[in-house]
Amino acid sequence: MFENLTERLGETLRQLAGKSKLSADNIQETLQEVRKSLLDADVALAVVNSFIEELKTKAIGQQIDPKLSPSQFFIKLVKDQLAHLMGEANTELNLQATPPVVILVAGLQGSGKTTSCAKLAKYLQQQRKTVMLVSCDVYRPAAIQQLETVAAEVGASFFPSNAQQKPRDIVAQALDAAKKSYKDVLIIDTAGRLHVDQDMMSEIQGLHSAAKPTETLFVVDSMTGQDAANTAKAFNDALPLTGVILTKIDGDARGGAALSIRHITGKPIKFLGVGEKFDALEPFYPDRIASRILGMGDVLSLIEDIERTVDKEKSEKLAKKLAKGKGFDLNDLREQLKQMASMGGIANMIDKLPSMPGMPSLPKDLKSKGHDKQLNTMVCIIDSMTKKERVKPEIILGSRKRRIAEGSGTKIQDVNRVLKQHEQMQKMLKKISGKGGMMNMMRGLQGKLPPGMLPR
Repeated sequence: MFENLTERLGETLRQLAGKSKLSADNIQETLQEVRKSLLDADVALAVVNSFIEELKTKAIGQQIDPKLSPSQFFIKLVKDQLAHLMGEANTELNLQATPPVVILVAGLQGSGKTTSCAKLAKYLQQQRKTVMLVSCDVYRPAAIQQLETVAAEVGASFFPSNAQQKPRDIVAQALDAAKKSYKDVLIIDTAGRLHVDQDMMSEIQGLHSAAKPTETLFVVDSMTGQDAANTAKAFNDALPLTGVILTKIDGDARGGAALSIRHITGKPIKFLGVGEKFDALEPFYPDRIASRILGMGDVLSLIEDIERTVDKEKSEKLAKKLAKGKGFDLNDLREQLKQMASMGGIANMIDKLPSMPGMPSLPKDLKSKGHDKQLNTMVCIIDSMTKKERVKPEIILGSRKRRIAEGSGTKIQDVNRVLKQHEQMQKMLKKISGKGGMMNMMRGLQGKLPPGMLPR
C-alpha cells in the first residue's frame, strides 16, 4: 500500500538529514520534490497545491521543538499535514439511532460494493450487533444471489428479493422484516452502474428518501486514483453521504484516492478494504496512514490485528513453554504460520512495521501477495512430517526430506527452506520469550522510533 509514494517521499525527506537548519532555499527545494511525489501518486492537482501551500506556511517561521533536529521537525510537519489532509482522526459509524440502524451503500459496478457490505456486516457482528443484508440491485444478473451467498458466509441474516420487484418496495419490506426480527442494523446494497448517470442518481435518491438511512456510505475503488475522488464528489452532490469505504487499497501502490477524497468531497474515509477476505476491513485512521506513507509503520494497527486474530490461549501456552526453556518446535512454527495467515499474511504485517534506521529495506517480492501463498506451502510441508520429526527437526536428513517433499508436492529445497525458517524463528523467539513476548515486541517498537515520528 502506497509503496511508490513512500519510496519517493522517503528519498526526498532523507535529503534534509544532517541540515543544521531549515532555510527558505532548502525548504523550497524539498517542497518541490514533495509536490512531484504527490502528483506521481495521482493526487488531484488542487489537493497538491493546497497541501504544499499549507506546509510551506507552517514550515517557515515556526518555532522548532528543541528536542527535534530541523529534518525531524519538517518530517513531523509533513506527517501532521498528511493526517490533516485525510481528516485528522478516525470517524466512527453512527449507530446511535432507533434499531434497526439503516446503512445505505452506494457505488459503481466493480468497486467491491457487495463484498464491502458483507465485510461491514462481519465488522458490526464483531461489535456484537445483529445484522440483516438486503439487495436492491434488480438489474445485474445474480446480484441478489451474490449478496445472499456472502451474507451466509459471514453469518448475517439475509432478506430475499427478486428482479421483478421495485427497489423502493424491497427497502420497505426489508425495513419491516428487520424491525420484526429485532435486528440492530439493516445494510442496503444498491445497484451499481458502469458510470454515473441520471437514472442511477434518481433511483438512489428515491431509496434514500424511503430508507432514511443513518449512514450513507460510498464504496470506491482506490486503484482508480483521483478519478475515485471525482466519482465520490458526483455521488455526494446527489446524496448526503456520511462517509467513504476505499476498496482494493492493498493493491494501490500510489495512494492518490486516499489523499484526495476528503479534500474534494468533505466526507471522511471510514473504512479501508485491505484484502479479499471478509475480515479484511480496517477502520480508517488518518494519522496512522500518514505514518505508513512516511515509512514509520503502523504499530498500533498491527497490535490491534494481533489482539483480534491471534489465539491468546495458544500464545500464552507458547510463551510459558519458551520461558521454561523448552524448544520452539515445528508444531509451534505451524501454529505461528496459520496465525500469520489469519492476520492477512506477511505483506500486511510488513506494511505496518516501521522502517528502522540502519536496516536494509525488505525485497519487494516479500511484500507481494504471491509470497503469502508460501505460508500455505510451508504448513503443507510440516503436515507431511511425522509427529517425531516435528518435535525433533534435527533428525530430518536426506531420505526423510525426500519423503516429506513427495508427500507435500514440493521440492527438497522447499523443505530445507522451512527448516531454515524454523531455525531462525527459534533464535529470534529466545530473545522475546517472556510472557506476551510478541505483543511486547510490537509495543516496544513504538519506543524505538526517532523523535517526531511517534504515532499520536
